[in-house]
Amino acid sequence: MRVTFQEELQELEDMLDSEGELVLRSLRAALHALETGDIQLADEVIAFDDDVDGRYLALEQGIQVLLARQTPVAVDLRLVLAMLHINLHLERMADYCVTIAKLIKLTHGLPGEPGLVEGLSEMGTRAEEMIRVALDSFHARDPERAQELVELDELIDRVNRRAAEHVLELGGDPSLREWGLRMLMVSRCLERIGDHAVDIGEQTAYLVTGEFREFTDASHH
Repeated sequence: MRVTFQEELQELEDMLDSEGELVLRSLRAALHALETGDIQLADEVIAFDDDVDGRYLALEQGIQVLLARQTPVAVDLRLVLAMLHINLHLERMADYCVTIAKLIKLTHGLPGEPGLVEGLSEMGTRAEEMIRVALDSFHARDPERAQELVELDELIDRVNRRAAEHVLELGGDPSLREWGLRMLMVSRCLERIGDHAVDIGEQTAYLVTGEFREFTDASHH
């Protein structure tokens, strides 16, 4: 019975890894659509969210069935709870990719500014790195590696602040201002993806130590 239980846990974790790869695929496609203005690719990102949602629901159902059939304790229970939280964070990341794709469609045909797009691409690259660090540290049960997400998140936050300054400097063209405001929303989506990666890192620390703590506290500097 114990072997079967561990096999079920491993199957759920494999599903989580697979969902993470789908989210990374969605993010890369959204970034490429942003860089190239590819509306068709943006539509594909939106449609692809159904695949992520399907994996999310399957994993959630699998966890519910496991909890109904088994009575995990100690570290096994922490693993199940951590996977439940991480599953939600990944699904939310995919939703932000869809929002980015919709914003790309809304700005199609508007004048843009290459410098801001370059900054957003940098944010996206760092967000992708954060997702990989978050998932790798969870897989390795490595809270020290997960802690690295705090510094990576600060790098995204810096670019996010520069993006806001960039939009303020775009000038008086109404169409360009509209594009810039939409791009600020893209920047916010990428910043939130980074935050969700940090949240996954916090789940890794919880799994290993048995104590949940936030890596950063928004109420303090």
